[in-house]
Amino acid sequence: MDNAQELSALNRSVPDRSIQAHSGQALPGHPLSVQAQSVQPRLVLATHNRHKVEELLAILRSTDGLEDLADDAVVSAADIGAPSPVEDGVSFEENALIKARAAAAATGIPAVADDSGLCVDLMGGAPGILSARWCGHHGDDQANLNLLLGQLGENLDPRQRGASFACAAALVTPDGTETTVRGEMRGVLITEPHGGGGFGYDPIFVPEEQPGTLTTSQMEAADKNAISHRGKAFRALAPAIAEVISAEPQESSA
Repeated sequence: MDNAQELSALNRSVPDRSIQAHSGQALPGHPLSVQAQSVQPRLVLATHNRHKVEELLAILRSTDGLEDLADDAVVSAADIGAPSPVEDGVSFEENALIKARAAAAATGIPAVADDSGLCVDLMGGAPGILSARWCGHHGDDQANLNLLLGQLGENLDPRQRGASFACAAALVTPDGTETTVRGEMRGVLITEPHGGGGFGYDPIFVPEEQPGTLTTSQMEAADKNAISHRGKAFRALAPAIAEVISAEPQESSA
């Protein structure tokens, strides 16, 4: 069965979900100095994935006042040797804040982090924060996908296969100010994997915000990023990031 046939059988109907935002205050940490750079970093992204840094840079450069943001103004936790904290939160927001707080404390500059996963309606939002280790151990995408497909079975009722990818993004400043936002990408889970791109549950997820029947694994990266949960969250957080890093002093290259 191809994608179009599966979607016809599903006759999917999924509601729009808006981006939600929250701001609050936390106790200030005890930030340390970042390592020497040719241009003083203005923001650290708590990730070891360089693609996420490039994605965030592109979004920030589309924000008023940051069009000329330098490549090395945003660094990853890996770039500066920031530690990886234990992610023991019970929500995407909590885990994003744990990572952002640790990066801000370790570097002394504003930090951004995100946490994301797949939330299946029928399963009460699971796998959720356990998405990457749904099979019992971390990082086995194929085992996670196979287990989820087995749990869903062959039921083609759209009410049984609606799902969303969710992403919480957090901004934490050295003075303890915290902002979190959430982005969602709604869609339907098909019964067989299609496509060789992406990762995780992408091969079985068909997003509603596209004209065709491609899975996120089959979509071009630019098309996926335009509607993705992470892209929405980063774009929602961009104005707050711009306000913070625009106030940060810049050092010219030596």
